[in-house]
Amino acid sequence: MKAINKIGIDIGSTTLKTVVLNSTNNVIHKSYVRHKAGIGEVFLAGIAEIATLFPDTAFKINMTGSAGMGVAERIQCAFVQEVVAAIEVIETLYPDTHTLIDLGGEDAKIVFFEQGKQPDIRMNGACAGGTGAFIDQMADLLNITPAALGRQAEHCTKIYPVASRCGVFAKTDVQNLIARNVSAPDVAMSILQTVAMQAITTLFRGNKARPKMLCIGGPLTFIPALRAAFRNILKLDDDDLILPENSEFFPALGCALLAEKQEGNITLQEIENRFLNSKKILSIGLPATAF
Repeated sequence: MKAINKIGIDIGSTTLKTVVLNSTNNVIHKSYVRHKAGIGEVFLAGIAEIATLFPDTAFKINMTGSAGMGVAERIQCAFVQEVVAAIEVIETLYPDTHTLIDLGGEDAKIVFFEQGKQPDIRMNGACAGGTGAFIDQMADLLNITPAALGRQAEHCTKIYPVASRCGVFAKTDVQNLIARNVSAPDVAMSILQTVAMQAITTLFRGNKARPKMLCIGGPLTFIPALRAAFRNILKLDDDDLILPENSEFFPALGCALLAEKQEGNITLQEIENRFLNSKKILSIGLPATAF
């Protein structure tokens, strides 16, 4: 009998995240790759890698993410909204969480949890000012990588005001700081401060910052200075804002956990065949949905 594992795949605006769970819900494989708009190639490469690691295995699979729905349709698997997937992780592994902060490539999300109530979900996808896309843009402006921007920010001595209500205005303010020869660390931390301010002012709206608070998503995972900006604005202690294990994989992990409820299984060869056959169908004139 084939072993049966569970796969959760999160295809966002800039990255493709994959989590594989075994029968006892332990993470046995995970992958985080920037797809650079080559979603199909990166997806198939990830499936091939899993097939090599786990031969003679059947899978249950769910997908999520802003670019995940089209792929889910092509391989005929279930699609889970990414906040729903992240909430599944909270309810399964971190039930005492009060607030979840999720910064993605092109959106920001905050979820408030109260015992006996439905989660209060707030999302902002209208402006890049409080997201990873803005950090990428500002890093380009400084001619450094986002990771280097974060490292520079750790040496900040002064934070300068930058417009937090609009990414375009914020960019102008940052350009002015550069023109004034403000030090790179101060510019970097001012950028991260405005990213945190944009997310907080847009999404908190009347809710107080109460621990336990978890932060997830690529920007908050890989840029410690950004987490420090949230702590500074919300006046939190270090232990109040927590970076959980697999923080960059939460929606993918939630998808894998939810796959447990599926009745049928599928092989990776079937997934590959469905994906490639769907591309052939699309090539004769049917509308594409993801690429």
